[in-house]
Amino acid sequence: MKISFHGAARTVTGSKHLVELAHGETFLLDCGLFQGLGRDTDAYNASFGFDAKTLDYVILSHAHIDHTGLLPKLAAEGFRGKIYCTPATKALTEILLEDSAMIQRDDAKYKNKRLTREGMPLVEPLYTMDDVNLVLPMLQTVEYDKPYKISEHVEVMYTEAGHIIGSAVVNLTIKENKETKTLTFSGDVGRYRDMILRSPAKFPPADFIIIESTYGDKLHDLVHSTPDDLLKWIEDTCVEQKGNLIIPAFSVGRTQEILFELNQLSLEKRLPHIPIYVDSPLSIEATEMLKKFPKYYNKKIQRILEVDDDPFDFEGLRYIKTVEESKALNEDMHPKVIISASGMADAGRVKHHIKNNIGSEKNTILMVGYCEPRSLGGRLMNGAKEVRIYGEPFEVRSKIGSIKSMSAHGDYEDLMQFLACQIPSEVKQVYIVHGEPEVQDHFAERLRKKGFKDVIVPELHETHELK
Repeated sequence: MKISFHGAARTVTGSKHLVELAHGETFLLDCGLFQGLGRDTDAYNASFGFDAKTLDYVILSHAHIDHTGLLPKLAAEGFRGKIYCTPATKALTEILLEDSAMIQRDDAKYKNKRLTREGMPLVEPLYTMDDVNLVLPMLQTVEYDKPYKISEHVEVMYTEAGHIIGSAVVNLTIKENKETKTLTFSGDVGRYRDMILRSPAKFPPADFIIIESTYGDKLHDLVHSTPDDLLKWIEDTCVEQKGNLIIPAFSVGRTQEILFELNQLSLEKRLPHIPIYVDSPLSIEATEMLKKFPKYYNKKIQRILEVDDDPFDFEGLRYIKTVEESKALNEDMHPKVIISASGMADAGRVKHHIKNNIGSEKNTILMVGYCEPRSLGGRLMNGAKEVRIYGEPFEVRSKIGSIKSMSAHGDYEDLMQFLACQIPSEVKQVYIVHGEPEVQDHFAERLRKKGFKDVIVPELHETHELK
């Protein structure tokens, strides 16, 4: 059995791991879009590093675009197998891919306006809605905690990952050359004290483990500080400075966490009477979708649902759907909060809101999650004095804030707790993916000290034999 790391290798995006069995069976763990890598992003997404037509099937960990966003390109290049996922992941993947295709189309259209003016060659979208429509019939659901036989040689069992609704740890039992091997792929590991979701579950003993490392060298701030932190930024920006608070937030997971916390502030009569807008059609659709899977919520939310049938709604919340409504927000001079995708600020409507608000000292751009350092959000968090947005330079005069307690990824204590169900000496190899290089190296040392004897940080497109 061989595994090749065609994404999320030495970076936090583009999850894509190719498994090849001795008898010829070939499958992919995740098929993610590279995001936030600056000028290199398009080049990374241009080639898979393997032939899509040779794949037998794909197994997804969860619906986020950096784990599913290249499925339409995979289909466009000839893949015709099944794509396995949990029921909630299927529902979310459908709307996320449709939204991604529209973003690809709109971004290409916007770039081409500038390229036309400059007399440069035009660009094509990475994929289209037609490509998305090829993918949707391929999605096949597998329930949590129920072993499912994919083929004569491969069985999958999903366990809870606690990252977003439907996120799962992929546990594989593989028969090869009269031997049985177990391979676990963590996907993205959530937090054990998440405000909405169930905690990550214990998983069966594994010979080989592929584990993410986004926050493998960091500890998060306490979750219970989040509503007070949000309130402080709203009061400082909107009430005192009479400015706008722009919050880039991923449509699935992060936006719902923010709405939940704002709802709690509203119930406590602490939320100022400031209009709060969710300007992302996908966020609206995703929020409605998440309400259909209450069984995946933690016990705290289950209790809240007994007295509050919609923990994501409150007085003053308004949803923006059309482009015209979105543009109107930038013409409205009244103080307001705008929550908009994407979380790294590299795509979607939030990019336009940042462009229109970054030049005023009274406004704030508030980051509430991980940003790849080369993304627009990453550059702002790292103190850039000037940024380019759609090819134009903008001086950073607005405040740049962050709330470090808001993360759907576990910190190193969460990751170590996740691995605590394993006996380190019995795990043959651990592969560290989905992290910045220096973070991965720190996390690798931490695992070695815990007794995991063979810890590997693979490079992009590197292949390893699993013996």
